[in-house]
Amino acid sequence: MQAGLAGFALGFSLILAIGAQNAFVLRQGLRREHVLAVVLVCALSDAVLIAAGVAGFGALAEAVPGLERIMRYGGAAFLLVYGARAFRAAWRGGEVLEAGAGAGSLVRAVLTCLALTWLNPHVYLDTVVLLGSVSAQYEDRLAFGLGAVSASFAFFFALGYGARLLAPLFRRPASWRVLDAGVGAVMWSIAAGLLLGQRE
Repeated sequence: MQAGLAGFALGFSLILAIGAQNAFVLRQGLRREHVLAVVLVCALSDAVLIAAGVAGFGALAEAVPGLERIMRYGGAAFLLVYGARAFRAAWRGGEVLEAGAGAGSLVRAVLTCLALTWLNPHVYLDTVVLLGSVSAQYEDRLAFGLGAVSASFAFFFALGYGARLLAPLFRRPASWRVLDAGVGAVMWSIAAGLLLGQRE
């Protein structure tokens, strides 16, 4: 149970930061264009990447002595830096997101979504490397991975279909401050757990 909740929390916090992919999903949701196709492409892509990270890094951690400790401290360092950046963004504020032009056709929307997902180097760092390395800290890696996959599906469906409700909120810089502060807090709490050597 703890591993699943940790996977959900880390997966959700990693995906929460608004980047090109999430902005595209939000824009499609605001315009109500091809929302189901777009959120499925994003969530299924994440599921594949998370599974690769959890399976690959778990097996590698068992095969190479000492690698688990390196991954633990490396993952904690990344989370501390990522959290610090989120806190800095919350301190600075000033971000807003406006709806723009949609993708048009279904094929173009899906291709754009695939490009934003698979051509983004951060997706490999976050979903394969980071989630894979953190999953090695838990005996129940499957639960951790399923938690992260569940977070991805929950987030993309909520973002795509809840976009109309979120539009006024994301036009206010104060909302971004709260969002970034929350992301930073989750990142730092997970980093603290890694540094203290908590396991399932």
